[in-house]
Amino acid sequence: MQNTHYSLPKILSAFKIEALNDMQIASIEANKAHDNVLLLSATGSGKTLAYLLPILELLDNSKKTTQALIIVPSRELALQIDQVFRTMSTGYKVTCCYGGHLRETEENNLVEAPALIIGTPGRLADHIRRGNITADTIETLVLDEFDKSLEFGFEEEMSFVVGSLPAIKKRILVSATDSDEMPKFINMKEAVKLNFLTGEVPEMLAYQYVKSDDNDKLQTLFHLLCFVGNRSAIIFCNYRDAVERVSNYLKEQGIVNVYYHGALEQPDRDAAINKFRNGSSNVLVTTDLASRGLDIPNIRYIIHYHLPDKEETFTHRNGRTARQEASGTVILIVSPEEEIPEYVDPNILEIELPEKQDLPEKPKWTTFYFSAGKKNKINKVDLVGFLTQKGELKKEDIGLIEVKDFTSYVAIRKSKASHTLNLIKDHKVKGQKVKIEVAK
Repeated sequence: MQNTHYSLPKILSAFKIEALNDMQIASIEANKAHDNVLLLSATGSGKTLAYLLPILELLDNSKKTTQALIIVPSRELALQIDQVFRTMSTGYKVTCCYGGHLRETEENNLVEAPALIIGTPGRLADHIRRGNITADTIETLVLDEFDKSLEFGFEEEMSFVVGSLPAIKKRILVSATDSDEMPKFINMKEAVKLNFLTGEVPEMLAYQYVKSDDNDKLQTLFHLLCFVGNRSAIIFCNYRDAVERVSNYLKEQGIVNVYYHGALEQPDRDAAINKFRNGSSNVLVTTDLASRGLDIPNIRYIIHYHLPDKEETFTHRNGRTARQEASGTVILIVSPEEEIPEYVDPNILEIELPEKQDLPEKPKWTTFYFSAGKKNKINKVDLVGFLTQKGELKKEDIGLIEVKDFTSYVAIRKSKASHTLNLIKDHKVKGQKVKIEVAK
């Protein structure tokens, strides 16, 4: 008995899109006809839905076993795919497994086998070795951003995980870059290749650059952010210490921002991304960790504080903007000792920054942190009810809400935040004592 929950119109409605794009349609058709599919398509083109829909076709709701596995290089991408699958409202259980997440929580989630597991190679290998995942029932395997997984040095763990799956019937490999190298352990001798990588710049993506008078670009970056105003911007640096240095400098100059890199603990990562996503901060300073796997709509500017080391990095950074037909601008900051890379359009426009500018307008939102989430039986509706009843907020004073396993983040209109926090900080949420504070 195959899946009876699959309603494409309902799924499209959930994502507020009218129809699938050409790439997604081609993926569905190819996966119906072939066991092995290689899908190449640009970042932000809708690849996740392009392989989740074929997976959904294959799931059998009479089985209470794990039927499909998606391997990804980062926890951020795992969580993004998890969110997309949950938004599809299929009725199937899904679980994420990744480093930095409590293994005990994942073990509990795996006791009742989820139909779909999404995970990073190391954590998946760990669960398989411990017997937490019943690998011999998995028939569908997806490797999303498989090239990045190999680049990150996960080949040994991936080889072990794939080698532990004796019943695989379908393989889907997905990437935003074309590569002639196919990992031998995948065992994809014959695969249909769908290449939607045109190499063309999206029409809605503009390129600009600004000259820095100094090799230290901090002052130029500050003036640039004043120039572009309070629109959302991601600033890419090549090193973790540079990320923190840039972030601290901007804060000292009065520009609200958050920073994000691989050395942060998971709660700090969650807080930073949530504050950027919900508008509590319009500026995110980050390494290339954020160049893949983060699905944040309406990012207006990509600023290359450090020039990328190669064209592929440049492409992935820029893929964070001009997504789903929205417009975006890429800006490179070029020091006196640097040249604009050859792979950048030679007709790129130069920005002349005015000498005097005002600080950008401050964000109108702030973020409340709750030390409870899904595992505490708390959901978005509970938090809205709590904040309107105990916190005296109107619904329009509550912004984006994100509920994790044991934490939640809620955007609150900044003008109401202090009063609301005083009203709610000593109240219980659904009968539970919960720590509530402004997210750090």
